Amino acid sequence: MKESDRYVKIVEWSEDDQVYVGSAPGLIYGGCHGDDERVVFDELCRVVDEAIALYRADGRSLPPATTGQDLAARVESAA
Repeated sequence: MKESDRYVKIVEWSEDDQVYVGSAPGLIYGGCHGDDERVVFDELCRVVDEAIALYRADGRSLPPATTGQDLAARVESAA
């Protein structure tokens, strides 16, 4: 398992911006965006890897993992 696998990665369509938006809640604020869902996901994976590398280079601890928390079920129950 890669360290980046510890963080949920979300790609969703933004009606306001008319693009796909990628984010990794808890790890990075903001994210990436584009017209192709798959390309945005690939870019998001790179951004997450880079964020982890920056944390390490700065000697900072990584934020708590966001995987393994059954986020999909929690979102569904809130709907």
